Amino acid sequence: MKLSSAFVGATLKEYTCIITARRIMNYAAAIGVANPLYFNDERPEGIIAPPLFPVAVTWPIVENITDYLDAPEFPQKVLFTQVHYSEHLSIHRPVKPGSHLTIKGIIAAIEPHRAGTYVITRFDAHDTDGKHYFTEHIGAMMRGVACEDTGKGGQSIPSVPEQMKESAALWESVIPIDPLAPFIYDGCTNIYFPIHTSVQFAHQVGLPGIIHQGTATLALAVHSVLNRETGGDPHRVATIYCRFSGMVLPGSAIRVRLTGKNQTSCGTDLFFTVFNAEEKRAISDGYIRLKD
Repeated sequence: MKLSSAFVGATLKEYTCIITARRIMNYAAAIGVANPLYFNDERPEGIIAPPLFPVAVTWPIVENITDYLDAPEFPQKVLFTQVHYSEHLSIHRPVKPGSHLTIKGIIAAIEPHRAGTYVITRFDAHDTDGKHYFTEHIGAMMRGVACEDTGKGGQSIPSVPEQMKESAALWESVIPIDPLAPFIYDGCTNIYFPIHTSVQFAHQVGLPGIIHQGTATLALAVHSVLNRETGGDPHRVATIYCRFSGMVLPGSAIRVRLTGKNQTSCGTDLFFTVFNAEEKRAISDGYIRLKD
């Protein structure tokens, strides 16, 4: 199979939704973060959503991408080869209950990669007043799909600082992954894909069993970093980035390792890695930018 970068710029149909307190609380419960900011609706300021909540907002589009992609000639069969390869999230303001969001999407880049073709889709969320809530770049690797050309759109993709040299761990945190964690995340976030809940399906596609959702692993890592570096304050998060590079099995544990911390004029850059129980990287190039 092949894919042309000529599809860069193809838009997706708009998706609208109204965010409820229940949806925010369920997401926070799904990742086991008992922060009052996500649950205490008696706070004068009300509750806010966890930083990774936008992945649940855009999931209905991702799950039904063939219905939303406004490009009739796009070879839809290549979509069945994709795996979630990277995540870049810019948070402009916290999502709150009552937010009436409109999500606009566009194919931002298509580039050749040694593993196939790298396709990055950009989503922007605004409310009815035009306030910008988040920008998400989801990187999908189309495995075994050849890019027909040299690629297009890479220059538009936001970059993150490179850690000059990975240091010894500044700190590490071990987080157990409950055997039921994928089912809870599935049910509370509505982020559904059968490799996370069906042993039969997982075996059919060559996996050893069901695997923990990548965005759930990322959310756990992000909150581990926030708890250690900000006292659990999500308001300071401006950017989150990572590559998904390995599997996490339910009933095991992950190690979140902070490998770098740089103070800059724009805030604080934090670098982290997540290891699975086999000491392999489940999340690589983890990055969080904190606002001062």
